[in-house]
Amino acid sequence: MNMRPEMPPTRAEAEAALAVLREYTASATGDDLAALQLPAILRAYPELNRAYPEGFTADAAYRETLPDLQNGPSSLIVGAQAVIQHVGISNFRLPIRYRLKDGGDIVLETSVTGTVSLEAEKKGINMSRIMRSFYVHAERDFSIEVVEHALDDYKRDLGSFDARIQMRFSFPARVRSLRSGLEGWQYYDIALELVDVAGQRKKMLHLDYVYSSTCPCSLELSEHARRTRGQLATPHSQRSVARLSAEMTGERLWFEDLIGIARSAVPTETQVMVKREDEQAFAELNAANPIFVEDAARSFCAALQRDPRVGDFRVVASHQESLHSHDAVSVLTEGPTFAQASLDPKLFSTLFHVG
Repeated sequence: MNMRPEMPPTRAEAEAALAVLREYTASATGDDLAALQLPAILRAYPELNRAYPEGFTADAAYRETLPDLQNGPSSLIVGAQAVIQHVGISNFRLPIRYRLKDGGDIVLETSVTGTVSLEAEKKGINMSRIMRSFYVHAERDFSIEVVEHALDDYKRDLGSFDARIQMRFSFPARVRSLRSGLEGWQYYDIALELVDVAGQRKKMLHLDYVYSSTCPCSLELSEHARRTRGQLATPHSQRSVARLSAEMTGERLWFEDLIGIARSAVPTETQVMVKREDEQAFAELNAANPIFVEDAARSFCAALQRDPRVGDFRVVASHQESLHSHDAVSVLTEGPTFAQASLDPKLFSTLFHVG
């Protein structure tokens, strides 16, 4: 008579029983397994290979058997069957060659954002096609041509009606100091964007321009203290950033040209190489060009309006105050391309420049 109290089996007993069951099911017939009335997972429990199959080759026939949920039927859609305006990849990086105004070219590490629209009845897109398309064209094309050819591939391969590509990079340019004659490399955050909506294409160029803004009010108050009381005072100035976004029309708008447009509007660009005479010159340049954030937006606007290669545009400026614990900001748009009723909550925080 079994005098052992009713106790659940131990882990060791369960493992031993499972080993016996695996050995039995490896050679048992289907009828034998059915007679045991085992759960389905135990009736067909496989011994899986745990070693990586170094020699396995996925041929065409095998690839045809692979599941593809993203291209599955609409019954697989999760949530609402709604159109998605943008779906794709962001911050896919690779080297791209860019043409320079002087006839040369330069290879720069580029961050790509590529999206397409997705119809309501489609489950998803094949993201890897976006990357493969860029690799093909990056090897033989330059800058905007890479975007145009990749976008053509998007619309054909992914069957979408709208597509957008943006390439972001840091563009180096040699800049001369104000008085000493030294030169240094200034780096400009630039983005090229191509948008195809309803068969209509627009090319955009975006530039982050970093400059110093001296407060006109603070300048006048400082001079008042000097003049009326003989009191030394200094006006407050701060590092400031403007993001210029321009639709390109007709003749090519070079990166160097948009930088020149920004510099002509607000000449107090931050300096790279500085000796004492350059620092003094910069102080004089700031005093000659005091500027509120409203003045900056309108100055950039006037310069963009004068260039026939610029269509619609937007100016976003942020003066990161040294007087206040908050920033002074402005947004100015011309034309429907950049008009917007709502602002991205993080828009102005993206304008902080990290040297």
